[in-house]
Amino acid sequence: MNTLQDLLDVEEIKNLRILYSHYFDGQEIDKLMGLLTEDVVCEFGPEYGGDWVGHETIRKNFLGYMESEGQPWSVMHAITNHIIELTGADTAKGRCYLIDLNLADADQNPLFLVGVYDDLYRKVDGRWLIDRTRIDFLWPDRHIMESR
Repeated sequence: MNTLQDLLDVEEIKNLRILYSHYFDGQEIDKLMGLLTEDVVCEFGPEYGGDWVGHETIRKNFLGYMESEGQPWSVMHAITNHIIELTGADTAKGRCYLIDLNLADADQNPLFLVGVYDDLYRKVDGRWLIDRTRIDFLWPDRHIMESR
């Protein structure tokens, strides 16, 4: 990072990834979709429906998961350990950890899964958006997809 703008971009991207979790957990689908490029791809592996491509498919699939999770904030995606690399004037890549908590049943251990997100970001009309997201699940069952 060489400039103040680079630092501002990195912080905006970190905030973007955190907002993704907040909007998903709070079941705010329109706000969540507003964080994604029009041609976004979500790589979630075969156990979660494979690759989700484009807004229509992603919206439908996210709504299905939100409905199955019950009330907003029944599931919480804790995001940590961000690494962001600016790869061009309008592109970046990042990695962060996911600790997924299921809070629906107070009698159950809330730890649901642990994974790693690998993301590609693109600046569109001066705003950073998620262009591609991929998750490798590490626990309780290890599902790591082949490298892109």
